[in-house]
Amino acid sequence: MTDDFHVAVTGGAGYIGSRAIERLQATHPDWTVTGIDNFYRGDVRQVGDVEIQHVDIRERDRLETALDGADVVIHLAAVSGVDDCRNNADLAQAVNVDGTANVAWFCRKRGAAMAFPFSMAVLGDPDQFPITIDQPRDPMNWYGRTKVLGERLVETYADGAFPAHLFMKSNLYGDHVVGDTVVSKGTVINFFLGRAMAGEPLTVYEPGSQARNYIHVKDVARAYVRSAERFKAQLTAGETGVEKYEIASDQDPSVMTVAEQVQAIATEYGIDVDIELVENPRAGEETLVEQFDVDTAAAHETLGWDTEYTVEDAVRELFERRTDEQ
Repeated sequence: MTDDFHVAVTGGAGYIGSRAIERLQATHPDWTVTGIDNFYRGDVRQVGDVEIQHVDIRERDRLETALDGADVVIHLAAVSGVDDCRNNADLAQAVNVDGTANVAWFCRKRGAAMAFPFSMAVLGDPDQFPITIDQPRDPMNWYGRTKVLGERLVETYADGAFPAHLFMKSNLYGDHVVGDTVVSKGTVINFFLGRAMAGEPLTVYEPGSQARNYIHVKDVARAYVRSAERFKAQLTAGETGVEKYEIASDQDPSVMTVAEQVQAIATEYGIDVDIELVENPRAGEETLVEQFDVDTAAAHETLGWDTEYTVEDAVRELFERRTDEQ
């Protein structure tokens, strides 16, 4: 490990990656930060002093050149989401599995630490609560399956070679600003906000009682900063192998409850919107459980991480900002 600590972020132009780069620079201005992305979905080209390099993780030689000298790789590049992975299954396989293998192989050869996230889609239809990252894997869709394969790759490659943090994240929401660009993604809460601002009905997939846990993108980005800080100590100590963390909040309402909350706040801003229960196009591909509480003790105790945002506060903030922009 060099004196000049170096953190690289794959998927650095994306929703989470760009925020992670911003936080790394703000928190540790003495560190070197590298960002790479193939710009499949990411819109950001520069974050602070970091220019995002156009590199595809499927191209091993270019990848290893771009990551050269990195002490930590925060691996966020992925084809994410149930729909995108279903519609682009070959691409999801190549990026989420083969690309992850390339990153993990680089870390094994160089002894660099690796952070690897995946959603709770890897669990499938959980029947034990609170949810933990150690529960059995039984994904119901191709997105979850590719992430299970990636998880196994990282566990195998890290054994005896480098420290790795596996993060199981809940459903993201919120946005953040990079320069003059508002960075967002079509997650369920953001989708409801967009519909409400356009005066369109909030469409809730049947049955509506299905619960999810929700975490703000800014809270997730801070978890990766904490991860890098822990990696610095682990690399110095020569530690290897995986640690596993749940990244979630204490908020796990039903989808209908979230829609009603957005509807109520919209009314405060003079926007009247309806809620429509519609047929679920993902029937059989996602869980319909009515509770979704998550045990996040490991992240709190070992990483010193906690959440700062609530759904209500973030929704109200977004309405206020978007109303001002109109």
